[in-house]
Amino acid sequence: MLGWMRRMGRVACEGAWYGKADPYGEQVLAVLAFRYENGKEPHILVTGIDQPQGGLAVDGLVEELKFLDDLGLREAEPGVVAGRILDAFELGETVMGAAVAETLPAIRPLAVARARSVPGLVRGAPDETLTEFEDVPDLPGAREAFGKLAEFVGNRPLWWSPGRVRQFLTSWLPREAILSEEAIAAMPEVVRAWSRYRGDQPAVLRQIDEDAPRLPALMADDSLAGLGKRLARNLPADNA
Repeated sequence: MLGWMRRMGRVACEGAWYGKADPYGEQVLAVLAFRYENGKEPHILVTGIDQPQGGLAVDGLVEELKFLDDLGLREAEPGVVAGRILDAFELGETVMGAAVAETLPAIRPLAVARARSVPGLVRGAPDETLTEFEDVPDLPGAREAFGKLAEFVGNRPLWWSPGRVRQFLTSWLPREAILSEEAIAAMPEVVRAWSRYRGDQPAVLRQIDEDAPRLPALMADDSLAGLGKRLARNLPADNA
């Protein structure tokens, strides 16, 4: 028993993966692969990270490598994935009443210890999904429009669901964004291009078709503008 307990802490990380756990990326999976120092018992640590709740850890498990076979996750830098796992667990400690799996408290000490053991640990690493996107439409105002989309998705770019599309087009943009007429006109095609990149989900595309025609009127409705947008509009030109 004592020998097994000593061996538990002596593992080597042999790989990492990261990606969506569901079609809309409402939960992402951060996976680290390990093997004990004697070369035996390869296993993976899987951490489920919730996106609508801000990126906190909501589930975790230890599995065999074959668990990865049908997940379609991308290989990633182990230090980056380990850092994201630690970030997700630390965030969970600051959020009261978050819905997490009943088994999470039991696996948390192991997950944190495993993540901390990974060489080259990187904390707060940005998701490179946005910088890898190269299909901004060749339209006037499209780059400006994509800049606002990038601002909205922030550090959770894998999460792209019908509900998030609706929030962006009908709530966030009218409340927060100051856009040129060209950018407003280009926005539907920019959002469609991003949606194709994020998985081409039919329900997402239908949501765009439903909400995009309303965007010009919503952007023109000053009653929907938030305080920050109203203040920015009133800044002198040399301070804007």
